[in-house]
Amino acid sequence: MEGVLYQATIFLLAAVIAVPIAARLGMGSVLGYLLAGVVIGPVLGLIEQPEDLLHYAEFGVVMMLFLIGLELDPRALWAMRDKLIGLGGMQIGITGGAITTLTLLMGYDLRMATAMGMIFALSSTAIVLQTLSEKNLMQTSGGRSTFSVLLSQDIAVIPMLAVLPLLAMAPQMQIAADGSIGPSVHKDGHSNLSLVDGLPGWGVTLVTLGAVLLVVLAGLFLVRPVFRFIHGARLREMYTAFALLIVVGIALLMMLVGLSPALGTFLAGVLLANTEFRHELESDIQPFKGLLLGLFFITVGAQIDFEGFFANPVPILGVTLAIMLIKGLVLLVLGRAFGLRGRDQMLFTLGLAQAGEFGFVLISFSLKQHVLPKDLAEHLMLIVALSMLITPLLFILYDVLSKRLRDPESADQPADEIDEQGPVIIVGIGRFGQIVNRLVRSVGVQTVVLDHDMRAIELMRQFGVKGFFGDPTRPELLHAAGLGKASVLVITINDPKASINLVRHARRERPDLHIVVRAHDRHHTFQLYQAGANDIVRELFDSSLRAGRYVLENIGLNEYEAAKAEQAFFHHDRYTIRELANLWKENVPVEKNAPYIARSKELEKELELSLLAALDGDGDETG
Repeated sequence: MEGVLYQATIFLLAAVIAVPIAARLGMGSVLGYLLAGVVIGPVLGLIEQPEDLLHYAEFGVVMMLFLIGLELDPRALWAMRDKLIGLGGMQIGITGGAITTLTLLMGYDLRMATAMGMIFALSSTAIVLQTLSEKNLMQTSGGRSTFSVLLSQDIAVIPMLAVLPLLAMAPQMQIAADGSIGPSVHKDGHSNLSLVDGLPGWGVTLVTLGAVLLVVLAGLFLVRPVFRFIHGARLREMYTAFALLIVVGIALLMMLVGLSPALGTFLAGVLLANTEFRHELESDIQPFKGLLLGLFFITVGAQIDFEGFFANPVPILGVTLAIMLIKGLVLLVLGRAFGLRGRDQMLFTLGLAQAGEFGFVLISFSLKQHVLPKDLAEHLMLIVALSMLITPLLFILYDVLSKRLRDPESADQPADEIDEQGPVIIVGIGRFGQIVNRLVRSVGVQTVVLDHDMRAIELMRQFGVKGFFGDPTRPELLHAAGLGKASVLVITINDPKASINLVRHARRERPDLHIVVRAHDRHHTFQLYQAGANDIVRELFDSSLRAGRYVLENIGLNEYEAAKAEQAFFHHDRYTIRELANLWKENVPVEKNAPYIARSKELEKELELSLLAALDGDGDETG
């Protein structure tokens, strides 16, 4: 018991320290767990036999695949079939084939080469998706293509787990109930539970198909009634218990018939993706998945053979870079073939060049299935970990290159000759700018629309809205659009730095011009205020304010009172922004700006008094 508590304390302490640090450094939680394992394993030697815990930690991978299945609406998958099968399928096939061929030339046999091809065909879903979200790159063409490939890879893990046992080096072995390859006997001499032991080939096939069919039927017809039955108990823990029962039960059934538990849980997740209980299942499983998956990555990090690396670092690092180069070249060619150019192509290439966390899963599974020998598996784990550690450097490289690269469509396409001028210039015709443009034009006021995205301009022209293509940050383009005569300049682009520079330039050229600009957050608002903007609209402020009014209307205030509270809050917030903008300093963190904090507290108290006064005044008038 003491040993279990000791190991649990070490693992949790390492995770609590390492993961937040890694997240703050932009390295992602996966690398944080890996580094935690490295520290408590090879570095400090606090965990002597981490492989003993790997058996339990692998259940986190099963839960991850169940959640991936929950997020994959079959209709959405069908809509994405071109990129999933085309771009994603070709990336997996070509990369896997290239690495398999290379390893065959290096002298490995076909089974080991095939396993390594599958391992290195995958990329890191956890690192890449988190980085794309943090950098607001998910909605770019390169980001969407990257997501499609990652989704294809996640789905491809299922057949890979099913194929690996077929590559096993020991033909006399059978799949044991714990998912490992070995004789169907425990160490104490008792037989493992199995539904297929001793059956002829056709019997094994029938039992296996029957188990898969049972999972399908249970997902379609059994889960809903049981959930409704549990709902009647009004006990939150029963939802969690049932969610765990689904995952554990299906995993057990799959192992009893000799299939990967991940296959069954993934299938169950897809079947439940359209049910009304999908979000309930997801929220119940998520904490367990996160902790167990974190435990898996820690145990992987603790098993990395750094002695082997430092004994011969150049070949291992060389192989790591060679694999990343091969993947990068394949991605570069595929990206170009599927229409990616410039920054999108660079993001797609650099973002997916590493190996991924599922590589650890396949390596561990291959080792357990006797597809790979232990010494080779240790080297492969080290190569996967090194490639993931290099990934943040690749995204830094992308940031540097993206500043020098421009969208080829924009670079090749000369700016339009602007033959119209009007009292209102709108820079940016995205979702935000479209609404502004529609409202202003609907009252008969002429606008001049500028945008550097040719596709957006062409789309608007199809709807009868004329716009001009060109880089709106270029002063000559603004002047051609009528900056010298315009009454209002509206800046709606989703680039904080560019919007600040535009405001500064326009204010220098036209001190009397009224500038309305979109802001990303409060700090961006302060920067725009100091640059000279007149009206600053935070992206989510008005919608959040409206949502708050709806809340007030449903907790006791009538519509008039809620509207007055909303109005009072709006006016006080504008006053607050002006007050705090004079105290805000760009190079001083807010938490270290004492006058800013003190004035913010005073303004918050004034807000409460202002709202109470507004509501009390309404009460006197109506009473």
